[in-house]
Amino acid sequence: MKRILLLILALIIAVPVILIGKQFFDEDSGPPPTPSTLTSAQQIERGSYLARAGDCMACHTARGGKEYAGGRAIPTPFGTMYAPNITSDPEHGLGNWSTNDFWRALHNGKSKDGRFLYPAFPYPNYTKVTREDSDALFAYMKTIPPVNQVSAEHALRFPYNYRILLAGWRALYFTPGVYRPEGTQSVEWNRGAYLVQGLGHCSACHTTRNAFGATVDKSDLAGGLIPIMNWYAPSLTSDAEAGLGNWEIDHITALLKTGVSERSTVFGPMAEVVSQSLQHLTDNDVKSMAVYLKSLPQNDPPPASDSGQPSKSEADRIMALGGKIYENQCMECHKAGGEGIPPAYPPLNGNRALTMNSAVNPIRMVLNGGYPPSTTGNPRPYGMPPFGQVLSDQEVAAVVSYIRNSWNNRAGFVSPVEVNRYRSIPLD
Repeated sequence: MKRILLLILALIIAVPVILIGKQFFDEDSGPPPTPSTLTSAQQIERGSYLARAGDCMACHTARGGKEYAGGRAIPTPFGTMYAPNITSDPEHGLGNWSTNDFWRALHNGKSKDGRFLYPAFPYPNYTKVTREDSDALFAYMKTIPPVNQVSAEHALRFPYNYRILLAGWRALYFTPGVYRPEGTQSVEWNRGAYLVQGLGHCSACHTTRNAFGATVDKSDLAGGLIPIMNWYAPSLTSDAEAGLGNWEIDHITALLKTGVSERSTVFGPMAEVVSQSLQHLTDNDVKSMAVYLKSLPQNDPPPASDSGQPSKSEADRIMALGGKIYENQCMECHKAGGEGIPPAYPPLNGNRALTMNSAVNPIRMVLNGGYPPSTTGNPRPYGMPPFGQVLSDQEVAAVVSYIRNSWNNRAGFVSPVEVNRYRSIPLD
């Protein structure tokens, strides 16, 4: 009996050691490369398009800095990370990398020297990119003018500053694998799934992360707070939030391509995604993404508890104050019935972006204002002015609570404490 117990104990210890150790030596090279049918110019053009699809510049270009030279600070719950230089500079960028080195980073999350990459670089999504697209993307990267700029060291807290620990993280949360088309779905659906799950890395924001920063199910797109941005990315699989099950394909496509539609308007981080990435994709690709997103199963969460909500008399007082503020500050654009004037001024009545369990987005909109992106399809967008400088925490809480509980809207009330939490946070 004692030997059996010792054997069981040995297995309990050995299995995780083997799985973790496997991360150091196992190289999932994916499918072998095949000669490209594109000319060099065509491959570079393709790579430029894919860089837009992946919005690579968003992280790898610091504000006021040179394109792709890195240096942008990315605050995380584990410390601050700095995007590296990915220009063609041979010393500090990708100038001495090969197509295999680049593929290794995208597909297997390892740098040229074999070091584990931190998953702030979304290789758990990029692993789905095909080898052909990876090679085209790298061909474009080699054309980016070199910038002699050292990549800043990450400022992570102990123990997250030890890369060796990523072996355990990878063993638990990362499996390399190129996207495999679903045979039962259309070509259009598969194209949309490939873009959403891969280069689009939509789950990086629209999926809740666990305590270790991992998106356990990258396909559920069930929404969650984005700690590094202090915005809430709504669920795309819940009609109680931003689920698209009852949207028309044309409205989804318009929202992704132009930032506005008859149903909604994008603000905050999503406005940057539309401006820097999605508006530059072809109409067919954006429609494919819309087709895929609309097909996602809708799983509405149970309604939130009413605990902590004000008494009826207090609620009446808040609604009266909020209604007065709405009349003076909001009604001209959003109208008395909350119907708005879409797409310039989005409707508030029935707008699920306002009635989600988390009220962080409408709070920040009232405090900081909201500005949809300027796009080719909507070159002169209408913006919402900030009211944080003229309204107190109590007044912002009152008007947000009013909007969340007027007309056909029913959601929790907002407290001044919640408003104050986001008052000092900039819009982007």
